[in-house]
Amino acid sequence: MTSDARERFAALVGGSEDRIDLAEAALLVAAEEKPGLDVPYYLGQLDTLAGGAKGWVERAGSDLERLQGLNRFLYSEQGFSGNHQSYYDPRNSFLDEVLERRTGLPITLGIVYTEVARRLGLEVHGVCFPAHFLCKLARGQEIIIDPFDGKILTRAECEVRLRQALGERAVLEAGHLRAARPREILARLLGNLKHVYVARTDLERSLACCDRILMLTPDAPTELRDRGVLYQKLECFAGARADFERFLQLAPNDPSADAVRGSLVDLLQRTRQIH
Repeated sequence: MTSDARERFAALVGGSEDRIDLAEAALLVAAEEKPGLDVPYYLGQLDTLAGGAKGWVERAGSDLERLQGLNRFLYSEQGFSGNHQSYYDPRNSFLDEVLERRTGLPITLGIVYTEVARRLGLEVHGVCFPAHFLCKLARGQEIIIDPFDGKILTRAECEVRLRQALGERAVLEAGHLRAARPREILARLLGNLKHVYVARTDLERSLACCDRILMLTPDAPTELRDRGVLYQKLECFAGARADFERFLQLAPNDPSADAVRGSLVDLLQRTRQIH
């Protein structure tokens, strides 16, 4: 599944990370599903939201009050909210749909939040927190925001969420709240979408997600393994073999490595039978 959107995505993420436009790249993820998607129009929608939020933010005093103003504008005035009813709807991963429908996943709502904040001069970054994407104000006092509902979280609330995700012995560390880079955010966005398609047994769309994740992180072992599995199911045996071999080079002691070695044996047998 190749497209003009795929080529544009590859060009955008192939250079320096500091030059990646996160919103544009996220829209190009959607554009692969929707040829002809008007990416500049939806970038303009983010500009419009920032223009609407300007008064709510500028009349505030402290950073906390500015974020509270932005939250009231986005979640009360504009009606953005997390999609609790249809969490696994693939549309929740498409930024254009989130802007149109005013609902989505924590990560897509987080992209809206950080992009609007950036346009207002607020240094807000995405955070790849375990199991639930967050945002934070990095300048001065660290303020954590849940973009799913616009709630400002205390550190204690973050600790509770971490234990819910990783177990009761988990300890909140600085790395859990580290500002994420654009490639990390895009890989997580595509990973979410991949899991939706895998659950629907949509192998070609799942494969397209793997392809783009590997454009972002070319030597990600689990993505190579997952793409190899998809290639194998699609009977693209040469591709599966190459990905499995590379996975084993990178992660020979991974818990799934023995299963991958078994799959490689099967692939070699199939190849001999074909030839």
